[in-house]
Amino acid sequence: MTRHDDRPVIALVPGDCTGIGPEQTARILAEGRMDDEARFVVVGDRRVLERGMRFSGVDLDLAQVDSPAAARFDGGAVPIVDLGNIDPETLPLGRPDDTSGRLTGDTLARAIEFARAGEVEAVTFAPLNKQALYRGGWEFPDEHKMFAHLLGHTGPFSEMNVLDDLWMTRVTSHVALREAIDQVTFESVCRALRLADRTMRGAGIERPRIAVAALNPHNGEGGLFGREEIDIIRPAVEAMAAEGIACEGPFPSDTVYLKAFAGEYDSVLAMYHDQGQIATKLKGFNKGVTVTAGLETVFTTPAHGTAYDIVGKGIADVGAFERAIALAARLARRRRRDRDAA
Repeated sequence: MTRHDDRPVIALVPGDCTGIGPEQTARILAEGRMDDEARFVVVGDRRVLERGMRFSGVDLDLAQVDSPAAARFDGGAVPIVDLGNIDPETLPLGRPDDTSGRLTGDTLARAIEFARAGEVEAVTFAPLNKQALYRGGWEFPDEHKMFAHLLGHTGPFSEMNVLDDLWMTRVTSHVALREAIDQVTFESVCRALRLADRTMRGAGIERPRIAVAALNPHNGEGGLFGREEIDIIRPAVEAMAAEGIACEGPFPSDTVYLKAFAGEYDSVLAMYHDQGQIATKLKGFNKGVTVTAGLETVFTTPAHGTAYDIVGKGIADVGAFERAIALAARLARRRRRDRDAA
């Protein structure tokens, strides 16, 4: 088998067509920098990708296929499963739209069907809009819960963000901050640490070093600013360390990322969404990747959003999207290797 034959097959989904995803997808396919990483099958509407070509000023030859299993990867036309479900000219450009959200969800659902059938090894999707997805009828707080539902997944799973080789995870995610505080429990911290450790090992990190952030200012200041660090977080860290996970903390959340960015740790476990996202996006907004950890299918996407303010201008940066593809390929290869060794 040649090296090219061994590249994982990735379903590439152009994301919400009212945002920058289609033009990013077209540019990545046309420039071909990721061709050594994976074999691509576009899952979506041909008209969406064609408009993305116009916006980004590139040309692509497309080969329509009924499913990824029928695709050819001989360096010619890009295979596309044309769902024929989205006419982008009927939808508003540069703002969230309920109909577009529904159709984006429908498209992702088809890609998941191909993954469940074993026809693709990962799904990488361009940015979408969570509110549009929800209001369009996919009534989940985020796409990760939608994916778990469609896969029939019942175990732990979570969003993780990857910036270069630094992995960020969190105990709570897309919930109101008032709810997030109540969801920080001994069990939830342990669950997040186990999932982070397992996911990073699945990416080839033999013994991930995880720093755990405090919930309260100054690490709780010995109980003066709250007892969560004393009663919940530290006991959970100690329990997981006893299980063999290389975790330490809690550390004050305003300095823990300095330690991680300096290379002392491979990952930071935040207690809530913005605690980790602010640090990550300040460090590398156009480099961050989101991965859905814990699911049977590999899902990756750029960590940034739909960038409605620059849609159609052909200037959307593809750096994070390319890194999302590279990470999907890395995880898919590792899973394939582990299956072959089993």
